[in-house]
Amino acid sequence: MDQARRGRWAVAAMFATNGFIMGAWAVQIPLLLPRHEISTTTLGLLILVLGLGAVGAMLFSGRLIAAHGSRAMARLFGLCAVPALPLVVLAPNLWVLAPLMAAMGALIGCMDVAMNANAVEVERRLGRAIMSSSHGFWSLGGFVGGLAGSMVIATFGAVTQALLVAAIAGVLVAAAWGDLIADAPHPVVTENAAKSHLLPRDLGLWLLGFMALFSMVPEGAVLDWAAIYLGRELGADLFRSGLAFAFFAGAMALMRFAGDSLRNRNGAVKTLRFSGLISAAGLLGGALAPNDVVAIGSFAVAGLGVANMVPILFSAAGNHPGLPAGTAISTVTMVGYAGILIAPSAIGFAADHIGFRATYAVLAGVLLLVSALANRAAAADNLRRS
Repeated sequence: MDQARRGRWAVAAMFATNGFIMGAWAVQIPLLLPRHEISTTTLGLLILVLGLGAVGAMLFSGRLIAAHGSRAMARLFGLCAVPALPLVVLAPNLWVLAPLMAAMGALIGCMDVAMNANAVEVERRLGRAIMSSSHGFWSLGGFVGGLAGSMVIATFGAVTQALLVAAIAGVLVAAAWGDLIADAPHPVVTENAAKSHLLPRDLGLWLLGFMALFSMVPEGAVLDWAAIYLGRELGADLFRSGLAFAFFAGAMALMRFAGDSLRNRNGAVKTLRFSGLISAAGLLGGALAPNDVVAIGSFAVAGLGVANMVPILFSAAGNHPGLPAGTAISTVTMVGYAGILIAPSAIGFAADHIGFRATYAVLAGVLLLVSALANRAAAADNLRRS
């Protein structure tokens, strides 16, 4: 049990590292425009390349985890992700930058799958949920990476920030290295049906993937479009427009640290069902808000609901019967992230034609669908002490 507790904090460190790198990367993105003298359209394509690298690598990460175990792959991808940001920042031209961004997306994405699979193993050892707080550490890492990263860039420059991020990430990976829980490989996957198919032929697993997608899209809808909605339709100034996602993200991070306790007490299905209802109410409140203050508060409520939906669905995937955790989680993660790639433009298109209010109302309906299907996540409660 002591080993499992140490493994719990080790995997939390990996989540924090992944989030820290992504938060630090987010503040580097605008600097690519003057550095490479590119347009916002070209920058958008580069970001798409990063996302495609992540999704493409997720096709294969499940097999690697099944063959070698989540600990080995979390170590490998965590170590390889350490120098990714400096390499991207130091890229001399677009011909070098594009493949490096694809590689960074692939490494971060595979590390994401491996650490989620390892968190499932920790849950089994402890016999209780730890997935939501693990994702809370990702959010915390992203917050620190973004805040501290922007301060370092402003004071010392982009290259110094990237090198410091790599150094800190290296220290965190090294600290987690020895205590990550070891799980046995699952060679059975390569001996039967999974050998001939790149992706599992399991309808229930794909349904979990689309539930994860439906849970992730509202986050992108608030991140990418809430400020524009508040400014354009509710008359908010620049500062108050920015508060919409800030309150959403803050509420989500806080609830993720409380989520494991709620899930351990109420079960995954009930927690997911009520989370879907709360998040739907929040988005609907934002859609019907008479002013920006009500909208900001409504989006915060949505953050409380969304917080624990993806962690529960990842736990359900990791305990999906008949498949190793890595294989199942890689499929669910890939579906979720693939949707996120197209969601911003799809939401923008919808908002142009039916307005932001109707768009957020439709997304509230999508979350109600996840709530209605909550019983599909029952496997998340299949935690057994070992």
